[in-house]
Amino acid sequence: MSRALGETDDLRQVAGAKHATLGAALKRFPELRDYFTMGFVRNPWERYFSWHSMVLRRRDATLDGTYDAAHYARNDFWQRIARDFPDFESFVMEGTRRVRRLGVPQIDYLTTPDRRADFIGRTECLTDDLARGLTLAGIPLPANLEQSNAGTGADYRTHYTPAMRDRVAEVSARDIEEFGYSFSS
Repeated sequence: MSRALGETDDLRQVAGAKHATLGAALKRFPELRDYFTMGFVRNPWERYFSWHSMVLRRRDATLDGTYDAAHYARNDFWQRIARDFPDFESFVMEGTRRVRRLGVPQIDYLTTPDRRADFIGRTECLTDDLARGLTLAGIPLPANLEQSNAGTGADYRTHYTPAMRDRVAEVSARDIEEFGYSFSS
């Protein structure tokens, strides 16, 4: 019988929690080295737009009392982004140069020097790719699949200047090459 991490182990024990790297997960749970692993990537341009929008939404919701202020206060990263890069252009153009975390390609989350996730899906086709990944892992697909990060609903492309588009292409070159992303896909 297949056992998935999370059935008996607490993912919050892994540095980075739901955005943990494969390396961090294997460091915390070395017994999982031979387990089937999978992760998901996102169009880099959509990823950066969503990331910045999420930080600002949480900041604003904290200010108006609709988000957990204590949780926001514990997240130095969110506070730094909201303070130092309050507009999307500065987030892309300056943030990706000054904040190491913003320049980490998604493929780095899913690989170690001697291991790669067994299946890498795309958020753009989450349901289909999750079904494929779970089938490969021998795990049945849940009856009700909820997508907890549905994005902003906005067309990310309308928020980019040509220079911003090029900067994300530069920072995300490995992801673009690895997963075949383009600005319009």
